[in-house]
Amino acid sequence: MKITVTNYNENVYWEEKEVEAVEVGCMNLVNVFPEYKRQQMKGFGGAFTEASGYCYDKLSEESKKEFLKAYFSEEGLNYNIGRTHINSCDFGLGNYAAVDQLEDGTLTEFDLTRANQYVLPLINDAYKLRGEKMEILLSPWSPPAYMKTNGEMNNGGKLKPEYRKEWASYVARYIKELKALGLNIQYLTVQNEPEAVQTWDSCTYSAQEEMEFVRDYLGPALTEAKLDDVKILVWDHNKEATYDRATAILGDADAKKYIYGVALHWYTGDHFEELQMVRETYPEKELFFTEGCVEYSRFMDSNEVAKAEMYAHDMLGNFKNGVSAYFDWNLLLDAKGGPNHVGNFCAAPIMSKEEETDFEKRLSYYYIGHFSRYIEKGAYAIAVSTYCSEVEAVGFVNPSGEVVVVLLNRQDKDIEVTVGNKGKGCNLVIKAHSIATVRY
Repeated sequence: MKITVTNYNENVYWEEKEVEAVEVGCMNLVNVFPEYKRQQMKGFGGAFTEASGYCYDKLSEESKKEFLKAYFSEEGLNYNIGRTHINSCDFGLGNYAAVDQLEDGTLTEFDLTRANQYVLPLINDAYKLRGEKMEILLSPWSPPAYMKTNGEMNNGGKLKPEYRKEWASYVARYIKELKALGLNIQYLTVQNEPEAVQTWDSCTYSAQEEMEFVRDYLGPALTEAKLDDVKILVWDHNKEATYDRATAILGDADAKKYIYGVALHWYTGDHFEELQMVRETYPEKELFFTEGCVEYSRFMDSNEVAKAEMYAHDMLGNFKNGVSAYFDWNLLLDAKGGPNHVGNFCAAPIMSKEEETDFEKRLSYYYIGHFSRYIEKGAYAIAVSTYCSEVEAVGFVNPSGEVVVVLLNRQDKDIEVTVGNKGKGCNLVIKAHSIATVRY
């Protein structure tokens, strides 16, 4: 059995050791059940934002190579999926859209200059490093200002009813343009955070409005554009409303046929039970975690251990309750936590140093790696039972048959654990504030 450990207190990151399997007793057990399979995993990734592309562009050539390896190689986080934005988002240099004004109803003037400046070069370099075209999830933050009730891309507002068809056609056109440029667009969310009126790029939809837009406009537009391979996910917002939102939208049979799954964020707490409720109610639909980060407005003073444990705790809970794909937020930010055109600064697993030509990995990077490095695309989440609430654990079985168990200790004390299956396993001590991955 192989054990990989990260222990911040001892400056240990991804230290691997091998131990012999032994007969195990009944105490301190973390029982693993590889035969009890749950959702199948689609992959791990992060967001290719304009901010990340801008910071990447400033790195030295050598740092760019190391950055790409850190995220997209098997020696790094082994990311195989990614997310990017339609039009601008808050993590960028300002508002922009591919069309500023619809004059003739044909979207003839379609300008991807801003996406081509910073976002697409980073995605293409990641493709080259991996030797494959990772699947990309697209999300809009706001339609162009002229389509909205408030006349601007920021500060919420709604999509004007008379522009629903045009906006759906716009989204389809955006996808086709990116596909023509070589991007492997496979997933689409309807709207980033549709219940949030933000000072940055935002647009609100009620559940009824989102359902109707998918049913009557977006789904048909993708079909008309021969983009049926692009899978639509709804919600793309916080977990506390996942079940209510999912049932409200998926309750319409005509909308449901266009919908692949439900996307969610972490900013209002755990609410893991809601994910399981959606899984049980709609077992044919996928749950994707599409965004989470440590916001400086709320957690600026948290230490690096607390920030890393936020990631691991949320990932464990999500995977135990049905999530099949994980997208972190920005891949790279500057030393302030930007650029962000409204000052909404946040942390990222990798951040540029002050001189901007080099970067540093934060502890959260290593905690994410305990999942993404070892859980393969096509793996199944499996059942795990633990002897106490102080040990957080989740298990997977890879396509090769390898079993992967991730264990998190957020306590101030060391915890003894026996990881076992049918009387065989290994004994280990999970140090205080550490994370371990067991593979066999």
